[in-house]
Amino acid sequence: MAKRGDRGGAKTRAHIAAVATGMFVERGFDDVTVAEIAAAAGVSKVTVFSHFDRKEDLALDRLPDAVSIVRAAVRDRAADVSALEALRGMALALTDEQHPLSGLSEGAEPLARTVAGSRALISRLREFEHEIDAELADELENDARFSGDSELTAALVVAAYRTVVLATVRRRLAGEDLADLLAAHRQRLDSAFTALSAALPG
Repeated sequence: MAKRGDRGGAKTRAHIAAVATGMFVERGFDDVTVAEIAAAAGVSKVTVFSHFDRKEDLALDRLPDAVSIVRAAVRDRAADVSALEALRGMALALTDEQHPLSGLSEGAEPLARTVAGSRALISRLREFEHEIDAELADELENDARFSGDSELTAALVVAAYRTVVLATVRRRLAGEDLADLLAAHRQRLDSAFTALSAALPG
C-alpha cells in the first residue's frame, strides 16, 4: 500500500504518479525504470519509494483510495441504512462521478491498455483485490450493526464490483461509446447489489 509520509506531501506523490503514468503509456510499463521516472519527475529514487512501495503502484496510484472509500461507506452510513446498501450507494456514486476507480473516467483508455498489456500490473491488481477484500471484511466484522458473514459479504461485493468494472473497461477498449457504457455500468451494478441484498443476510 502506498506510503503517505510528509516528504513532498500529496502534491509530490501526485506529480510522480502523473509523470510515471505518462512514461508507462508512451513506452510500456516494463520498459521504464524507477530511476528514469525519478529523473523525469525531478526527485530521487528514495523520494519515489517514500510515496510508493513498488513500481506497480506508480501506475495504479488510485488503488489505496479504495480502502478509505469502502471503509467510510460502511462506517459513516446512516443508522437506518444497511452496510450492503451503503456499499451500493458508494458504487453508484463512483459511477456517477466517473471516478477513476469506476473505470469510467475520461481519457482512461491509454492507461487501461498499458495495464492490460503488463503481467506485472495485472498481478498487482489481483493482489489488491485480496487486500480490499480483507479490508472490507475487517470493517464489517468490527461493525456492531452488521450481523451477516463479513468474509462472505466482502468477497461477493468485491467480486461483483470487479466483474462490472472489468467488463466496462473491456468494452471501452473495444471502442464503445462512454455515454452508453455509463448507463449500462450503472444498471449492472444496481442489479448486482439487488441480487446480493436478496442473497445475503445482515
